[in-house]
Amino acid sequence: MKVTVVGAGAVGATCADNIARKQLCDELVIVDIKDGVAEGKAMDLMQTAQLEGFDTKIIGSTNDYSKTAGTDVVVITSGIPRKPGMTREELIGINAGIVKNVSQSILDKSPDAIIIVISNPMDTMTYLALKSTGISKHKIIGMGGILDSARYRYNLSKALNCSPNDLQASVIGGHGDTTMIPLTRLATYMGMPVSNFASADVLEKVAADTMVGGATLTGLLGTSAWYAPGSAGSMLVETIVRNERRLVPCCVALDGEYGQSDICLGVPVIVGRNGWESIVDYKLNADEQAAFNKSADAVRNMNEILSTLNL
Repeated sequence: MKVTVVGAGAVGATCADNIARKQLCDELVIVDIKDGVAEGKAMDLMQTAQLEGFDTKIIGSTNDYSKTAGTDVVVITSGIPRKPGMTREELIGINAGIVKNVSQSILDKSPDAIIIVISNPMDTMTYLALKSTGISKHKIIGMGGILDSARYRYNLSKALNCSPNDLQASVIGGHGDTTMIPLTRLATYMGMPVSNFASADVLEKVAADTMVGGATLTGLLGTSAWYAPGSAGSMLVETIVRNERRLVPCCVALDGEYGQSDICLGVPVIVGRNGWESIVDYKLNADEQAAFNKSADAVRNMNEILSTLNL
């Protein structure tokens, strides 16, 4: 099994570190455009192999995609991170060309690879990867819903004073401060509705805090977060390479599901060795569906910016 991580920044390096520690592949390639960075981080990670007890071979490459040949799963993290005050929309013009070129370069050497998109704005970059490559929609997955759901469980665990591992809670919709939808109605603590343990006001605040989770961290750190995004990316790789068929919220292409088409948006999907297999219907109520439609409209507006770029 071979995995490639494109982008050796904080998110990519964290993702690669987790992949290596979990021994999810025999060979892991890290690619970056900056001279020596991927090679240096690959060497640094390889020097932890004996300390951490893994045997994965890690290779660094400065923009040489020949070393990625035979990749089964690629994680695209490349692009500039969001800076304080910067919207995800403002990232499109910069990151769109990067994501398109990376996707095509990977598939040129590994036509059967499954593509995981982390680059922001993630919903639009996932849609771009789908439209610019022409490969099966089941082989292109945006990671955002997994990260947003992890942040939701974190906020819920603080409010309920419990372990996040005892919670089931999902976020669907767009991966953005105003487009994500924490599904409070379906959130549970050890099988019981979270509404049994917290008031409506508390749960409303939890959802609101989750929606601005990325912006909150950007304000604190001065750049985008990396530990949780990198971990979320490696979790998705694990689900694929180990054929775990987990039910997770991911950004995928919709063709009538949840009332939307010609868009990539976060919905619950079953993910296994061949990519995402099927979309699960959560049976949204009227308010949730209205929120989902509003989220789709916002993401579609961002997608329209792609048509104005010379890609």
